[in-house]
Amino acid sequence: MSFLRRRFAGGDSSSEASVSRDPTPDPDRPANLRVVTAEKLHQLKSGKPKPSKRRNFWTFALGGVFGLVVAAFFADRNDMLDLSTFEKLNLESLMEALPASFVKDAQQLQKHERDAVNYDSFAVGLHARSQGVSASHPVIMIPGVISTGLESWGTEEQSRQYFRKRLWGSWSMMRALFMDKPSWIKHIMLDKDTGMDPPGIKLRAAQGFDATDFFITGYWIWNKILENLATIGYDPTNAFTAAYDWRLSYMNYEKRDQYFTRLKAHIEVATRVSNKKVVLLSHSMGSQVLYYFFHWVEAEGYGNGGKSWVDEHIDSWINISGCMLGTAKGMPAVLSGEMKDTAQLNAFAVYGLEKFLSRYERAEIFRAMPGISSMLPIGGNAVWGDDNGAPDDKPGQNISYGNFIRFRDVNATLPDKNLTVGESLPYLYRNTEPWYRNMVQSSYSHGVAHTAKEVEDNQIIPAKWINPLETRLPLAPNLKIYCFYGIGKETERAYYYREDHDPLSKINVTIDIGHTNGNVDHGVIMGEGDGTVNLLSTGYMCAKGWRIKRYNPAGVQIKTYEMPHEPDRFSPRGGPNTGDHVDILGRSSLNDLILRVAGGKGEWIEESIHSNIREYAEKVKIYEEGEEGERVPVGV
Repeated sequence: MSFLRRRFAGGDSSSEASVSRDPTPDPDRPANLRVVTAEKLHQLKSGKPKPSKRRNFWTFALGGVFGLVVAAFFADRNDMLDLSTFEKLNLESLMEALPASFVKDAQQLQKHERDAVNYDSFAVGLHARSQGVSASHPVIMIPGVISTGLESWGTEEQSRQYFRKRLWGSWSMMRALFMDKPSWIKHIMLDKDTGMDPPGIKLRAAQGFDATDFFITGYWIWNKILENLATIGYDPTNAFTAAYDWRLSYMNYEKRDQYFTRLKAHIEVATRVSNKKVVLLSHSMGSQVLYYFFHWVEAEGYGNGGKSWVDEHIDSWINISGCMLGTAKGMPAVLSGEMKDTAQLNAFAVYGLEKFLSRYERAEIFRAMPGISSMLPIGGNAVWGDDNGAPDDKPGQNISYGNFIRFRDVNATLPDKNLTVGESLPYLYRNTEPWYRNMVQSSYSHGVAHTAKEVEDNQIIPAKWINPLETRLPLAPNLKIYCFYGIGKETERAYYYREDHDPLSKINVTIDIGHTNGNVDHGVIMGEGDGTVNLLSTGYMCAKGWRIKRYNPAGVQIKTYEMPHEPDRFSPRGGPNTGDHVDILGRSSLNDLILRVAGGKGEWIEESIHSNIREYAEKVKIYEEGEEGERVPVGV
């Protein structure tokens, strides 16, 4: 690298090289005389020299280093771009050539960003250990909808190139999606009639900690929780991950993969070996899966565990960001293949997305994954509001959330009124294929049971088992439930729709992205939540629903701990105080709470509620038996 300094930093060799390119000198001409061009002479006179190669080099070099710093600033895992690794590339001399102040500022910026993104997650476990917290109960983790990788086990010719490669949750997925889109779609979609594997295709959920710790390289999901659990004494002998194929309807988990049978056996073995009850951790859709399991494991002809099984085997359930009443964004996903993330793209990006994966293709993929439809809003108008307003409407709010799907322009092809949540489900079924309607209606229920008798009758109907408003908690008086979720991040709550005028589209309606006004952002009306799941869904059952006797007859203890979204501006993942739906899994306070419960110190936790969920819950039109209050439509 020394020749670079001489060449570009004004060393002698540069001068010698320049002289050597001049014509042979005239012996009568003075040695220090130089011939210059007219252009050069003009530049010298004007004082504006032409940019030299030396200046071009510095522009290129500094620009390149700046580009690396910026790339490092926005990388999810900054150790991928660490200035210290330049030594391995033999660029030490280049660093010496840069201004010292520039290098120092770049290193400080990089360190700040590294601290924000890769904060020492082990520190939470070390602190807990210093407080006397150590591994106690066996821990089993049930991940959410995007958390589990799906890998191909097909051996037919069309699948051999993907054997044991992840077609969801890895760079193999991205490569297949971009390079072989038709094949990827064929693999990722389930059979529309059976809801199971298409002929010749075999995707299965990856297993073990590797299935959920990272989504793709650098994008952690459960990794920070695993690090902290390990710090207080957990390892593969007392901690497990119960990954599942989230595309399937819940009953098909058992029919195809014997998922619930395996989960039951896991829990029974862990309890018997440790002589202690199990602590269950679930995130997002995983909380619905676990709630379904509680009913399956009790029911005769299914888990055959009886009504006492949960009380005998489960110490605590940690419900993290659980979408217990579904989520608003589940509706546009299957209705028109859209959500806020697509609605807010600019026109050029929308054009590119449509050319690559059209709205209809996206909707078709979502519909052919019936597990996703388990997250359609539950509770209908009683929970989500009606034409007269919604429980989570704010004072002075111009647009009520009760009108869930709104139409600015009404014509012969559109409904003649705005739709509530209860009305949007029949509308969805009218505008989707029979195979989708049959699959969803036979797998899930979205209503409300108003009496204890209705609740008990529903205990033997599998389609009711995902719905906490139609069924009860286990008869487990010693069970403890901890509801941990984020708040304070804008979340999709309602939508403006219009007729789809695209002649090539197979969808009747699309989000009215041209409408932006107040809290309406490109046709999406924003409300309260964690960025993905609405506050009513994460908070209502914890704050009020499970305090209604018919839904919790055994008096299971419920504690709620809300976590305000306070992101670090230097961290693309929000840092240690984020309340984001997925990134909260790396939040320091959440990890601390998990360790307390797993270590048998759950009694140290006190409720912490910062939102208006209690006020909203009182406005939800679901009552104790004998209380006055009209029953409102709740949809299908």
